[in-house]
Amino acid sequence: MAKAGQRKCVSCGEFFISDHRNRNRQRFCSAVGCRRASKAASQARWVNDPDNVGYFKDPTHVARARAWREAHPGHPRGSPRKSSALQDLLHPSSLALAGLIAHLFDVTLQDDLTATARLLVQLGQDFLGGGGHASSDASREGRSARQALTEARPVMSHPTG
Repeated sequence: MAKAGQRKCVSCGEFFISDHRNRNRQRFCSAVGCRRASKAASQARWVNDPDNVGYFKDPTHVARARAWREAHPGHPRGSPRKSSALQDLLHPSSLALAGLIAHLFDVTLQDDLTATARLLVQLGQDFLGGGGHASSDASREGRSARQALTEARPVMSHPTG
């Protein structure tokens, strides 16, 4: 039974004390699942309102979206952005590989290490990808990666004797 000032949540059915500033309108409690249900119900009400039907299809909004896309050409649409963080490129078990790359290529900055590691990954993908079966774009990228690594590769001296 509800105590004085309590309401029953529309989503979970538990009794809760509503916020005093929103006492007459609050229908959901503060649990995470109930807040999500509240948001979904609110959005459904907004979408089904006759004033809002076709809101985002209005020529004004279409022009605004097109202008924004033209102003931000590198922003992907619907696809996640490729991370440039070294931590995303190297698995924790390959810290020795990161150290080896840093040592062999005399790299001290993390950005340089990331760029070198990406070039090595591209070279490895080209190598394991079957060589002659790659598309012209992929083989062109592979050649540029090999060229960049050749230019960055240190001259290693081997002790004789």
